[in-house]
Amino acid sequence: MHKIEHIGIAVKNLETANELYTKLFGTPPYKIEKVESEGVNTSFFKSGPNKIELLEASNTDSPIAKFIEKKGEGIHHIAFAVDDIFAEVVRLKNEGFIVLNETPKKGADNKLIVFLHPKSTNGVLIELCQEILE
Repeated sequence: MHKIEHIGIAVKNLETANELYTKLFGTPPYKIEKVESEGVNTSFFKSGPNKIELLEASNTDSPIAKFIEKKGEGIHHIAFAVDDIFAEVVRLKNEGFIVLNETPKKGADNKLIVFLHPKSTNGVLIELCQEILE
């Protein structure tokens, strides 16, 4: 892991949240995207070298819908960029971390993603991200 790739924030209404964060950062999101596999609509903002991902549930069964129901809106996960997501999954499993999806899947913003269970990371949902090279 070589940097924080982004911080994910769960929101009830993406359009309203986009307006708020556009005012906050002084610029609109650079990408809005639906991720069917995760049941979310997302938008991404840049603040200097940092990225913020807003996540809105696109269905009532999505992890974001369940998160908001339990905890309300707020920070959902921290994502770290990795060079080899497959090697990182093996390494972290060997270190005792609980991997939620051992097979990386396509996520938002042209990334392969894997999540680590908060029970093994002091209560923080960790996402690993690797750029998909085409």
